[in-house]
Amino acid sequence: MSPDSRAEPSATERTPAQAAMLALLLEVAATPTPGNVDRAHDHSDLRFEHFLAGAVGALDGLSMAARPDVGLGRAFERAVAGMATQRGGNTQFGGLLVLVPLVRAQAHGALTRDGARAVVDRTTVADSVAFFEAFDHVDVAVDEPPPALADCDVRDADAAIQAVREREIDLGALLVADAARNAIGREYADGFERTFAIARRLRAGEGPVLDRAAAVWLDTLADQPDTLIAIQHDAETAQWASERAQAVREGKASLDAITASFQERSINPGTTADLLAGGLFVALQRGLTV
Repeated sequence: MSPDSRAEPSATERTPAQAAMLALLLEVAATPTPGNVDRAHDHSDLRFEHFLAGAVGALDGLSMAARPDVGLGRAFERAVAGMATQRGGNTQFGGLLVLVPLVRAQAHGALTRDGARAVVDRTTVADSVAFFEAFDHVDVAVDEPPPALADCDVRDADAAIQAVREREIDLGALLVADAARNAIGREYADGFERTFAIARRLRAGEGPVLDRAAAVWLDTLADQPDTLIAIQHDAETAQWASERAQAVREGKASLDAITASFQERSINPGTTADLLAGGLFVALQRGLTV
């Protein structure tokens, strides 16, 4: 049996929702994370304080994810709505999409890859509807619709909602169908493989949690191209960014150098941050102490 197939007790008395909020706070506080907002770097439209407020605002929705009487999609939509109460805009949409099913797995089942798969398998059409309703709260980076809605402009939430109802597409199927090009879709498809791998790296590391998180962030970007970069730029740029992270890991480039190059090209490895938030949650629930 793999380590990720066994449930482990939480090391603290935090609720799953509180642990998820803490994971969001730790993710943005990890520094340096070139191209992302962190303690030392803001974007022109998004600042460190916006991410802190977004994490706190998401708590009610994350708490709903732990309730069996609330649909997963509705919990996500409420988390996004709370996140959006700060003035910066979309701070953690993708991170919440990773965290909400993990909170549900922890609260009602087991925080394992099999437990996460079971949560995804139980999603409904109503969850897909709520997912697209969340688009009304913030701007979401979308280049092409998922294959299940290839003929639909998913930036038009009403049209997307009508389509998922008519075609009876549950949220798991919607996201898994996009796994070939979207890293979060791949997590839904394969039981959050990278998320659990990130958690193992965090727990195996040494030193302050924020230093570990920054190091694991770099490893994660070096391992695979960031799909938000591919959406906002193109696949070649995403590959280049991963190669720059690998160069830092090998001692062939400095973090300051790639920070400057990412800022110059407006490169934001946002999906890497989303996966790190998920990994921090799993690690916290499996004994990582803060």
